[in-house]
Amino acid sequence: MTASESSSASPVQRLTTADIRRKFLEFFHSKEHLILPGHPVVAPDPTTMFTVAGMQQFKPQFMGAPAVFSEGASKRVTTAQKCVRMDDIENVGRTRRHLSLFEMMGNFSFGDYFKRDAIAWAWEFLTSPEWMGFDPERMYVTIYVDDDEAFRYWTEDHGLPKDHIHRFGADENFWPADAPLKGPNGPCGPCSEIYYDRGPKYGDDSWADYAKTRESARFLEVWNLVFPEFDRQGLDESGQPILAPLPFKNIDTGMGLERVASVVQDVPDFYTNDVFAPLIDKIVELSGRPYEGESSVSHRVIAEHARSVSMVIADGVALSNTGRGYVVRKVLRRASRHAYLLGLNEPSIYRLVPLVVEKMKDGYPELVAEQERVQAAIRAEEERFLRTLEGGIQRLNGLLEELGSEKVLSGEDAFTLYDTYGFPLDLTQEIAAEHGVDVDVTGYELALERAQETARAGSKFGKSELFDAGAEAVQNLPQTEFVGYDQLDAEGEVLAVLDSEVEGHKTVVLSRTPFYAEGGGEVGDTGRLEWAGGEGRVLDTRKIGGVFLHEVEVLRGELSQGAGVRGVVGAERAAIQRHHTATHLLHAALRAVLGSGVRQAGSLVAPDRLRFDFTHTAALSAEELAAVETLVSRWVSANFPVIWQEMPIEEAKAAGATALFGEKYGDTVRVVRVEGDVDYGGAAVSSMELCGGAHVRRTGDIGAFVLLSDENVAAGVRRIEALAGEAATAWVRERLGRLNRTASLLNTSAEGLEDRIAGLQHQLKASEKEMAQVRAQLAEAQMGGGNSADTRELGGFKVASLKLSGVEGNELRGAADRLLEQSGADLVVIASDKGLVVKATKDAVAKGAHAGQLVGKLAAAGGGRGGGRPDMAQAGITDAAGALGALDTALS
Repeated sequence: MTASESSSASPVQRLTTADIRRKFLEFFHSKEHLILPGHPVVAPDPTTMFTVAGMQQFKPQFMGAPAVFSEGASKRVTTAQKCVRMDDIENVGRTRRHLSLFEMMGNFSFGDYFKRDAIAWAWEFLTSPEWMGFDPERMYVTIYVDDDEAFRYWTEDHGLPKDHIHRFGADENFWPADAPLKGPNGPCGPCSEIYYDRGPKYGDDSWADYAKTRESARFLEVWNLVFPEFDRQGLDESGQPILAPLPFKNIDTGMGLERVASVVQDVPDFYTNDVFAPLIDKIVELSGRPYEGESSVSHRVIAEHARSVSMVIADGVALSNTGRGYVVRKVLRRASRHAYLLGLNEPSIYRLVPLVVEKMKDGYPELVAEQERVQAAIRAEEERFLRTLEGGIQRLNGLLEELGSEKVLSGEDAFTLYDTYGFPLDLTQEIAAEHGVDVDVTGYELALERAQETARAGSKFGKSELFDAGAEAVQNLPQTEFVGYDQLDAEGEVLAVLDSEVEGHKTVVLSRTPFYAEGGGEVGDTGRLEWAGGEGRVLDTRKIGGVFLHEVEVLRGELSQGAGVRGVVGAERAAIQRHHTATHLLHAALRAVLGSGVRQAGSLVAPDRLRFDFTHTAALSAEELAAVETLVSRWVSANFPVIWQEMPIEEAKAAGATALFGEKYGDTVRVVRVEGDVDYGGAAVSSMELCGGAHVRRTGDIGAFVLLSDENVAAGVRRIEALAGEAATAWVRERLGRLNRTASLLNTSAEGLEDRIAGLQHQLKASEKEMAQVRAQLAEAQMGGGNSADTRELGGFKVASLKLSGVEGNELRGAADRLLEQSGADLVVIASDKGLVVKATKDAVAKGAHAGQLVGKLAAAGGGRGGGRPDMAQAGITDAAGALGALDTALS
């Protein structure tokens, strides 16, 4: 059965998910809302790894910033926002309502309309035949327990029966949850959720039942209207919350696109809608496994994660071992594990990407341009994972052998297999059961829970993340005046002195500062502060919003609010500026040499080096690296002026300025441009980027420039490290010294070093070939045509075993091949001083022989460890006699 065949066929309207998305935006545009693009899945603020809510990109506006955007100014906006939440990833696929990536349709008001209009427009969009056409008699809502205003609008304006409304407390119908009593302080307000009764075929529970259980497949929440109208100011003396009215009220609403599609298309769950059903049908085709029974979990996991990972990679997140890339790699490997469980033992998930693109391109056209790169990244990771999976099988076999008489694999070991090798618990249990071993599931779940805390911390989103402690401490302070582009020495007033996480340090806010705050890949400035009767070292500079925070180690005196200080930026700024401008030139050079598909994927600009990550699928050739380095050097030699200016973003884009993908820009941007082009293949190459960082005045100030390395850091992403100025000169000098010392050790000159090494390599290869021939002859002599082997019947198999001396590696495996052929045995076991090889015929494997399991048992007895395939396995050992002596019991 396919996913398409399992869906129902009586929709409210025959609308696709793309149709619903388009209609939502059109509806609110008709209500004078400005349509804005959704933010990439990379979070627009540092409180979360990913964009996890539609309102997240509008945090400045909810905090009172002007509602001015590059697309225009409006207090009413609407978006389609792809959101990523990884906190309950283990439930995705196991239930039919969890997704790691979902689309939230939002309409927002920044001090314009409020509760009455928000309710009216949600009702109109859902019930009007022109839009969604939901049956009004099947609509239900929840409201905050004392929100009589919302109750009045629902009943009087829209005729909703009173028994279709239920009041819940702050744990359910307040944002953030439980904010009145538990805080934190700041903007908050009640909310009203809209539900649709899908009818008895989805359950026989009633609205009253839902009000008690809060769980239902029949009553599906499709919309949440949030009404931030209060400023929580703590508790009064009696313990009651102080909720003061906000100076202006906001609206933050969200419609779950996948949920509404389930209703409109009348399908039982997300996985049978028009987006997921084709994906699941393709998985059925690839695997030959029907979408029914227990395997349906794997189908759902693969389909959901294929869409999620494709969207995230298209937004510029590279698979890696840290941060967002690590989380996304985990998700993809989870999908790969389930593909393996369906019998897909070669890369397959990348084949789903074209379907994802086809179904999602209307709302997210960037997918079309990124399809090839996304497929390449997913395929490369699948190939890596399948290799890792083989290593996990060997590791698991070794753990099972180490148990001895014990019959329970620890939960910690099971989790290590999952975390390191990507082994799902059910696969571990399946293999363990073949050995008569149980798995400590409780211990596994405890280890998993500990690991998930990190994911939850980076994925949850709510009041505490919007108004974190650092933001609360500075939210009422004026923005810092930054003068550090032109001045490295400036006077300012201390606006606040906060305790730092480091004992003896203070976090200092100044009215005016020359210190650049970390951002755009550039590290924060260091230097010193001076004041009457004291001084301190500035160890780092960062910012929250427009407020600069200086990490200061007070060396002498005391620093207090209101004091006048002098800030002096350290000498490292000059090196930072050299590396930052060099980074811009490197970016332009890479695009010229490799093509316009190169896009920045991360950077680090520090005093001692620069690091630049960019999208590209192949290692750079020596010729390409030389061309890039030459282009940068041409800019440096030309000593062009470097200028920066602010301009409207549309004007900057029209002029060709490069913007960083995933960055959110205002309507006015700072553009850094090199006033001169260099030639590459007859074409003029220029450098102009949107950037807020610090730069040199002329390209000649960069000095020497040298590329250090080009390496792969993730699927489809490469990293170049480089040095500029004195750091580059010192590196070249050190390398020249090392080259000369190496040449001296080999009794030649630096010029003759290459030939000298080539000669030594030729001699070494000749010696190795000669030694291999000697070892092969030694093995052949000891085997005696197979007659020296001990051959017997063990466990229903004819087994030949032999101990050799002075033989290892390829020669040991070759000896096993010859013994298998000469002896006519089903299984052969050959041990040497340090190695052990087991081989089995195809017929023996078909009858249940498993070389990998056997070698594990023998290696354990021989003081070593190993594993492998059913037909061939090998191990390292220290006691050949012990390994061979265990043969009788290992096959009994």
